Amino acid sequence: MPAHLLQEKVSGSYTPTTTVTTPHSRLLQSGEGKLEKMPLPAEEDIRPEMKDDIYDPSYQDEEGPRPKLEFVWRNIILMALLHVGALYGITLVPTCKFRTWLWGIFYYFVSALGITAGAHRLWSHRSYKARLPLRFFLIIANTMAFQNDVFEWARDHRAHHKFSETNADPHNSRRGFFFSHVGWLLVRKHPAVKQKGALLDLSDLKAEKLVMFQRRYYKPAVLLMCFILPTLVPWYFWGETFQHSLYVATFLRYAVVLNATWLVNSAAHMYGYRPYDKNINSRENVLVSLGAVGEGFHNYHHSFPYDYSASEYRWHINFTTFFIDCMAVLGLAYDRKKISKAAILARIKRTGDGSYKSG
Repeated sequence: MPAHLLQEKVSGSYTPTTTVTTPHSRLLQSGEGKLEKMPLPAEEDIRPEMKDDIYDPSYQDEEGPRPKLEFVWRNIILMALLHVGALYGITLVPTCKFRTWLWGIFYYFVSALGITAGAHRLWSHRSYKARLPLRFFLIIANTMAFQNDVFEWARDHRAHHKFSETNADPHNSRRGFFFSHVGWLLVRKHPAVKQKGALLDLSDLKAEKLVMFQRRYYKPAVLLMCFILPTLVPWYFWGETFQHSLYVATFLRYAVVLNATWLVNSAAHMYGYRPYDKNINSRENVLVSLGAVGEGFHNYHHSFPYDYSASEYRWHINFTTFFIDCMAVLGLAYDRKKISKAAILARIKRTGDGSYKSG
């Protein structure tokens, strides 16, 4: 069966998607600094339970000098050691056993899904719903990824969307590539991040027992799932050397997952086209999508954060959407939110940079 027909069959099976078509309005800051009113597909029509990941253009940074940077030396030292270990792991890759390669790749994709399908599309944006077995798998996968627990990840990500490219954005790309990539993890948060983040409605996360259970036991769970398990499995089950297991399957794999995710915050906010909204910094970046299993269609995602696919094209360079659709076939994912073609084209015509190519 051709791929496009299979996609249509899977995405239309068992659980229908919810489509947004109704235009509403919001304020948008123009290049001259004026606030203009513009229509926006109605997120309240498809996701009435949440609004705090919708961009708020009315928020402006306070004038005055930026607070002095406070370095978090523990994070700086640990990140440096991790990347030194990962670089050494690269030199060991040619002498790894083939099963260790496969194990590292498997762990990479599962942990990546814990971020993309889990912390991002499910818990940060509530762009689809998942039954308990899928939520359990995603919380385990998210723990394998070790990028902060789901509660903290989702809180920071909602702040990133609502206050994008301001001091209240945890990884504000206006502060440079390095800061938005990893630097934001090496310094104390800007006061605005704490102030505005504290005002976000996180009641949905607090009400989910699985999310709060992970938060309570996160440190020992991360030690087991991100470091001990991926190291011991190759060493114990197929006689890989402990050195190869530690530096390749654990340090190198973890560093690659981290940097693939971080590129969404850095490269995808600086390099690429803006076919959906030229007024925001996020871009369409295919290379980022390859590494981040579908998260590189970032101009679309910031234009329509409630779309479960985070892209107009669903399976195109988007393993995460493929995974969610497969879970829908199994009855484990449902109520997948999808923007209508009419709403997309209207947005392109209104705010796009002219680079859009259909299909």
